[in-house]
Amino acid sequence: MRRVFDVTCAAAGLVLLSPLFALIALAIKLNGGEGSIFYLQPRVGKNGREFYLMKFRSMVSGADRHGMLTLTDDMRVTPVGRFLRKYKLDELPQLINVLKCDMRLVGPRPEMKRYVDMFPSEYQALLQDLPGITDPASLAYRYEEKMLKTECPEEYYVSHILPHKLRLSLEYSQSRTFFSDLKIIFQTLAAAKTGEERGSSSYSASQPPGNPISNKK
Repeated sequence: MRRVFDVTCAAAGLVLLSPLFALIALAIKLNGGEGSIFYLQPRVGKNGREFYLMKFRSMVSGADRHGMLTLTDDMRVTPVGRFLRKYKLDELPQLINVLKCDMRLVGPRPEMKRYVDMFPSEYQALLQDLPGITDPASLAYRYEEKMLKTECPEEYYVSHILPHKLRLSLEYSQSRTFFSDLKIIFQTLAAAKTGEERGSSSYSASQPPGNPISNKK
C-alpha cells in the first residue's frame, strides 16, 4: 500500500507541478549561468546500492570542488538557488527518484558513501528499506547549514549533527506506520509553505546532543 501511495503521489505531483518545474528551470538558466538545470549526486540507497539523487541546481557550476557541505551565506549559492533552498523547492525533482524506486516519500535521507562508511551498523539497519525525501531528522534539520558556522564544519557535522539525525531516523523506523508517514508528509508541506525553520513540525534540533552515536570507521 505504501509503495502504491508513494508512486501515485509522486506521479500526480510531477503532473501538477510541471508548470512550476518549467518556471524554476527557466529561472535557473537565466540566473545561474552555465550548467545543468538539475544537480545529480551519488547517494547510497537500499541495501547499499548507489543511485543519483536529483535536485534543481542551486549553486554555481563546479561548486563541489570547494566542499560538499553548504554553509549559511555560502557564496556558491545563486540568488535563485537561495530562494529554492528556503522553500525546499530544489528537492522537488526527487519525486522522479521515487518513481524510479530509488527513494520513497518518507524515509531516512540518503547520504554520500563517505558518511555512510563512517556509520556502517546504523546505515545497515536503516537501508534495509528505501531512503526517503523526508523524515523526522529532515524536519529537525531543515536548516542545518545554520549549525555549521564552526571552524571545522565537516567535523561538527560528523561528530554531532549526523549522529543525531541517525538516532532520530532509527527511532522513527522502529515505530512508523502509514498514518505517521502521512503526518510527516503534512508537516513537511507545512514547513515548506511557510519557509520557516521549524514550520509546524514537533521535531527540532536547535542544540544537537554531544555525540549520541559513536562513528565507526
